[in-house]
Amino acid sequence: MSLPRYPEYKDSGVEWLGEVPGHWGEVKVRYLVARIGSGKTPLGGSETYADEGVMFLRSQNVYDEGLQLDDVVYISEEVDESMAGSRVIQNDILLNITGASIGRSCVVPDGFQPANVNQHVCIIRLSNIDYVPFVGWCFKSIFIKKQIDFVQNGAAREGLNFEQIAGLRLAMPPASEQQTIATFLDRETGKIDALIAEQQRLVELLAEKRQAVISHAVTKGLPSTSSGLNAPMKDSGVEWLGEVPAHWEVKMLKWFSTLHRGYDLTALEQKDGPYPVITSGGVSGMHSKYMAYGPGVVTGRYGSTGRLFYVEENYWPHNTSLFVSDFHGNAPRFVWYVLQTMDFAAHSAKAAVPGIDRNDLHVIPVVVPPLAEQTTIATFLDSETAKFDTLTTEANRAIALLQERRSALISAAVTGKIDVRGLASA
Repeated sequence: MSLPRYPEYKDSGVEWLGEVPGHWGEVKVRYLVARIGSGKTPLGGSETYADEGVMFLRSQNVYDEGLQLDDVVYISEEVDESMAGSRVIQNDILLNITGASIGRSCVVPDGFQPANVNQHVCIIRLSNIDYVPFVGWCFKSIFIKKQIDFVQNGAAREGLNFEQIAGLRLAMPPASEQQTIATFLDRETGKIDALIAEQQRLVELLAEKRQAVISHAVTKGLPSTSSGLNAPMKDSGVEWLGEVPAHWEVKMLKWFSTLHRGYDLTALEQKDGPYPVITSGGVSGMHSKYMAYGPGVVTGRYGSTGRLFYVEENYWPHNTSLFVSDFHGNAPRFVWYVLQTMDFAAHSAKAAVPGIDRNDLHVIPVVVPPLAEQTTIATFLDSETAKFDTLTTEANRAIALLQERRSALISAAVTGKIDVRGLASA
């Protein structure tokens, strides 16, 4: 929507802020706060985490969209008592001050249960709670994030100290106008968030449907092949596979596609060349030598386990990966689709670092059609998954545009680039 501007502006004198409405002021955070502080990691670290007790908030719980508590941990009341100075209360503004999530923030909602924070989360407690809704939106704005990018320190790990936070500058409208802006943003971002949620759900549904199509094709066949709708079926002898086409074979994975651990390659050893280096996360660079012939199939051995990559050319499989060293005469593209149906996480062999052992995978049963059918099924799946991938790309693009819209709207409203005084109750 097209939004009006204020009738009069003045130079704020702040580079990142530019012009502000003529009747607005400008203030540093230090003049608005009663407290700026953070918590600490309890003595004993993660060993002190409990299944119940006092909620212990970490940077992975703090998002601009609000607190996300799916993976929240707890500390005992005794540990909380030893950290009484970093208890969280409603209307606190929480700000991530280290690492990749630096600058993410949210306001602790009314009625929030007792909680504490670690040293990566800063508590900003305002002297006047009436300012909290507006200031909370300010901390989500591009304007504040640019300041944070400028003042953060630490070459190896980004970080903010309390003095730097206190020095952040805000544009400040009159108190009544602050509430109007906050009310407007509550409503409009709520609409955008609902649209984002719809697109995210669409992405999830597309992924589920894509997986279902692959699973059915590689275990039941296609109507257009000899294992069509009326083709004879047989009991596979495997509960989760159920019935399979009668002329397909049931084999252990190692006799269908043998997996092998990748090869060590240090940064010093790696020389630029034409061959991709495939790690657990995909292509990580190019090398002058190869250790496996293409086409190939690669999956993460630890770290990003379960991700699968199809490689057309000769390549270097990294030691963080497993690759198919022997296809046993099967179609590589079909093998790639079959491996996509496997729950690699269920076969994780390491507790500290999620990982998989090829021997755990090799005993998994798979059903194997004749080579001609494998090729037909792979061609069908190439076509079908391309449709899902196109729709997923479109949905993700819509999410990105909505997120950009949300960010721009917040920044424009809290810096006075748009005048929402007549729109808050619209």
